[in-house]
Amino acid sequence: MEVKIGIHSVPRELIVDTDTPAAEIERRLSAALEKGEHAVFALSVTKGGKVLIPADKIAYVEYGGPEARKVGFGSVV
Repeated sequence: MEVKIGIHSVPRELIVDTDTPAAEIERRLSAALEKGEHAVFALSVTKGGKVLIPADKIAYVEYGGPEARKVGFGSVV
């Protein structure tokens, strides 16, 4: 799933591909925001590793379900 994270004072959004379910992303983000000023939001990356973001700097998080990629020049019916 593709997750877009907007960060305060950064003109571009951070885009991460992850296998983490949507409910888990919400739970982790809520927990990090409740902890306060020095909390970190951690998100696992599909290809390995993690992305760590200071929770108090997050402006928004946008995510959606997996979508099929289109291949070729036409659509198959």
